[in-house]
Amino acid sequence: MKILATSNTSSPTLEVKNDSVHPVRVPGSRVPRVVTGGLRVLLALIARLISGASVRWVNCQPDTCQRVYFANHTSHLDAVVIWAALPSAVRAVTRPVAAKDYWVANPVRRYLACEVFNALLIDRQEIKIHHSPIAEILEAMGDKYSVIIFPEGGRTLGPDVAPFKSGLYYLAKRRPDLELVPVYLDNMNRILPRGEFLPVPLLTRVIFGPPMWLENGEPKQAFLERARQAVVRLREL
Repeated sequence: MKILATSNTSSPTLEVKNDSVHPVRVPGSRVPRVVTGGLRVLLALIARLISGASVRWVNCQPDTCQRVYFANHTSHLDAVVIWAALPSAVRAVTRPVAAKDYWVANPVRRYLACEVFNALLIDRQEIKIHHSPIAEILEAMGDKYSVIIFPEGGRTLGPDVAPFKSGLYYLAKRRPDLELVPVYLDNMNRILPRGEFLPVPLLTRVIFGPPMWLENGEPKQAFLERARQAVVRLREL
């Protein structure tokens, strides 16, 4: 698949070549693929309408190359809003990394996460005990998929970006070829505040910044702070 951007502004025009990528389906799913595909388009539209998202690409173009989109985290809708902000061809090869306990809480959420959003579900309790998700994420990415992650490790209550956990560093170290794209989400903590179940329609911004990479010999903490500052700088745009 090849994607050609014709504009440096938000909502660029894309030309898709050989679009044959299909999401990973849940074994035993009885929902026809055409229904799932229609829901995917509909939910992307609903997410954009609810968030009123204004999307900007700053020194970065939407592309189907493998990337790690890393963003600040204030709401359960964050991954969905980023996913919906991507052009359809890019969405097809982008998997949100999400909390398993939230998204498997009922059959509807499970279906949406696994089939519609093609999310990679991570058991947070396992991470706390003994299991690093890095190998699982890299295996799920293969040589085709990009991922959406939230390096703060949990949701914050305000606009400040908390210090990053080490996962982004180890992803970059294991796959130095990956483009690391910072993303800033503005106002998402007010659209779906912690503890609420129904979103409140408000305006938000989704800003994609210039890609970065782990530099040779760069210390972990220096890299993580540089990545955090890349997200913080987008807040001022």
